[in-house]
Amino acid sequence: MLRLFVGYEAHERQLPDHGPRFGTLSPLPPGAGHRSVEYDPCPSAAGRARAEVRRQLESWGLTEQSETAELLVSELVTNAVVHACSRLRLTLSAAHGVLRCEVSDADGRRPRVHRVTETSEDGRGMFLVDTLARRWGCHQDGPGKTVWFELATCGLDGCGGRRP
Repeated sequence: MLRLFVGYEAHERQLPDHGPRFGTLSPLPPGAGHRSVEYDPCPSAAGRARAEVRRQLESWGLTEQSETAELLVSELVTNAVVHACSRLRLTLSAAHGVLRCEVSDADGRRPRVHRVTETSEDGRGMFLVDTLARRWGCHQDGPGKTVWFELATCGLDGCGGRRP
């Protein structure tokens, strides 16, 4: 079985983007739910970020998206801790039937999708983001980057489903 992951190794073969799931980051409308938290680059950051996602989504009444959002945020935070070794910022926002989760770090290298072997023990993070998120992408943020994904909420047809 062939698995995909996003890594930061330039010598790996890059696979093509997957069309409409990638997109530009659009601005939030006024009055949208918004929460931003910073973390040090330590092993506990992923667990603390998962807990923050759970608390925030409960307060917004988006518990159906919590499990998927926690998993994907955990993967993005882990990537930032491992590859960027810098403080990172988790930003959550919800508006118009879309939950957006962003992880920003000081490493300007953009994630790339690579092929890995059956025996690889890591690298599943961005594969999961690509599989479970409605859309995702990455944009430069000064010298660093922000990797983001979106999940649909029940206010949008499909409740968590992907747009065609």
